Amino acid sequence: MTTIPAALLSVDQPHDPPPRTIYRSLSGEEVIDCHPRDIAQLMANGGPMWVDIDSSVRSQHAMLEKIFHFHPLAIEDTLNPNSRVKLEEYEGFLFVIIRGVALAADTDDPYDLETKELYCFLGPHYLVTVHAGPMASIDRVSEQLRRSPELLSRGVERALHAILDDTIDSFFPIMQQIDEFIDGLEERVFVEFDETALRDLFHVKRLVLSLRRYLQPSREVMNVLTNRPSTLLTPDVQIYFRDIYDHVLRINDALDTYRDLLSSTMDAYLTQVSNRLGATTKALSVVATMSLPFVVVSGMWGMNFSTIPLSGWPHGFWVLLVAQLGLGCLLLLYLRRRRLL
Repeated sequence: MTTIPAALLSVDQPHDPPPRTIYRSLSGEEVIDCHPRDIAQLMANGGPMWVDIDSSVRSQHAMLEKIFHFHPLAIEDTLNPNSRVKLEEYEGFLFVIIRGVALAADTDDPYDLETKELYCFLGPHYLVTVHAGPMASIDRVSEQLRRSPELLSRGVERALHAILDDTIDSFFPIMQQIDEFIDGLEERVFVEFDETALRDLFHVKRLVLSLRRYLQPSREVMNVLTNRPSTLLTPDVQIYFRDIYDHVLRINDALDTYRDLLSSTMDAYLTQVSNRLGATTKALSVVATMSLPFVVVSGMWGMNFSTIPLSGWPHGFWVLLVAQLGLGCLLLLYLRRRRLL
């Protein structure tokens, strides 16, 4: 990288916060959160450096072009919140886009996801991360490096590994909640027959499908970082990215299992609804069968004729009542023998 005189830099504004910067020189000197004008000189001096840029701050985002001279297409991607997860190799640096996920805390839907893109530029001895607003994985890694800046001496590739690893691991807390939901689902569906379980099933299944859709491109990115030869990633460093790739595979397999379990539970729930409807229909059929003789006999003997058999007999009512009950019982026995009830 070419050193740029401080007088030519105008990327900082009086009220804009500076980017987070952690630098460790070849002699062991540590610099944390330096002025943007000093970054170019530090890069010229050599030594690993991590610069974290908030793209919502215009003066910080301008550093991508004015100080680092990244490719315009890569800079354009950092402003697109719907950029595709990918890895691209430019002259002198690798450009990685990864997506972090978390359950939204500001909505009423407990299964609503929020995503945030993370853009990483990996150079020979520098790492630049770009994101809009705060990001939990960046905050955790930044705190770790601030406590122990000597960790950066292992190389900026290891810092990239730590950031990507933490971003991918953000899937695990969500999967833990899904696992707890599935554990309590059996009692809700088969014991309590909770009618709200079907709605929650749809929501969680949509959550699982969304997680799988967000994770799938990361699998290809980690596969490339693990196996494709690169001048910026030595085989010794690629072993660490293999660990992230294993995490991606494990999460993907778990999501497939959750999807199958939820689909099977949904089918079982709908089958149980159908069985309950069948039992209700059967009970109504018994009532209808028992009432049929009463309707027929009572209708016949209730006609307005002058002469009706048994109309003048004192015990005619009881005889007809017994006859109706007998006919009903015979109908039930006939239907049972035919296995229609």
